[in-house]
Amino acid sequence: TIVNLLLRQWDPQGGEIRIGDRALKDFSLADLQRLIAVVSQRSFIFNDSIRENIRMGRDDASEQAVLAAAEEAGLKEWLESTPEGLDTQAGERGGRISGGQRQRVAIARAVLKDAPIVLLDEATSSLDVDTERSVMQALRRLCEGRTTLTIAHRLSTVVDSDEILVMIGGRIAERGSHEELMGRGGWYARMFVLQ
Repeated sequence: TIVNLLLRQWDPQGGEIRIGDRALKDFSLADLQRLIAVVSQRSFIFNDSIRENIRMGRDDASEQAVLAAAEEAGLKEWLESTPEGLDTQAGERGGRISGGQRQRVAIARAVLKDAPIVLLDEATSSLDVDTERSVMQALRRLCEGRTTLTIAHRLSTVVDSDEILVMIGGRIAERGSHEELMGRGGWYARMFVLQ
């Protein structure tokens, strides 16, 4: 719901969303799309080359920029091990590459876009623990110096956040840093211990 509201796929029925001192509804959709990069649980991968899938972040990007984004996302070693490199075909919905590679392609796309706001919507939830660790390193690089909103049920992905908002039933039930929330012993602390 939050991602749909932030991307203006839906408008709020009450209240207002602001970016800085400006109402979200005052941004054109094109401006909003330039401001925000999204990496979601099921980032869409097109039946095209890895190069073109990354270039979706910025269609006028040079080969060097695409390569730099791929390296930043942790794809360099894998690309160097494939005979086709950036020309490797992803397959329908990314079916010819692994889940971790799909997420890294989505991260490379976001790196190339170079938007000031990053939305991570369950970006590692479909990955195994080992793959999640390496993808999280790429996500940390992507988020450096950017406003980042991470939506996650897997709490290990949010422990380094400046502020964590716990939503229950569509309302903010708790807020604070990881340490503050753990100290309060509420829902977040209980769920973190269970996970």
